[in-house]
Amino acid sequence: MIAVKVLLKVTREPLKRTPVVLRRDVDGSETPPVLTDRSGVAQFDLPPTSGKVLVSGVERYHGRLDGDIKVDLWSIVQPGDDSAGMPGEFPVGSNAYPSMSTRVVEVAGREVLTDGEGYLVDPSTWSEGFARAQAALEGLPLGAEHWEVIRYLREHFAKHGAQATVRDMIQHFRQVWGAEKGSNRYLHRLFPRGGPQKQGNRLAGLLRTKGEH
Repeated sequence: MIAVKVLLKVTREPLKRTPVVLRRDVDGSETPPVLTDRSGVAQFDLPPTSGKVLVSGVERYHGRLDGDIKVDLWSIVQPGDDSAGMPGEFPVGSNAYPSMSTRVVEVAGREVLTDGEGYLVDPSTWSEGFARAQAALEGLPLGAEHWEVIRYLREHFAKHGAQATVRDMIQHFRQVWGAEKGSNRYLHRLFPRGGPQKQGNRLAGLLRTKGEH
């Protein structure tokens, strides 16, 4: 069960009879709209997944969809969340150097430049479309758990200004998925080409790290 509660930050007033939609990362499919009740809650009888919450058609949350999700708004006309990135939080500009080997990835009709391994030359050009296109080039079908890791890696960088370590990931996903899946072995099974610190960061649009393995 997924319960989305929509409140106004200042007054803590619940937003009633407001349409809420869940959009799944794995295939882009959306649930039918569910109106919030008198407590500002919209409930969905769905298993946990990764995706977005749209309130009145505007993106308000992205990440793991499970249990209780709180959406706090300053106002109903507040600009939407941007799951493609947070301006000012991620590196901007080209990392190219004269002898760099580069490749072009086609993303929604535009060309995105990567280095020879698939890392973005300009991290600000990341999009969900890039993650899907690069994963396809690497032969990796993206499921809900892949998206949870990708979104966690981007959120961690936005908060801390540095890539998450494998230890960070294990600690986080052990709490979310349990001990068996929240392990180094399982994370490497999800991202077989170098593990989450290499393939995961690459698909998340982050730069390579010194600790890649």
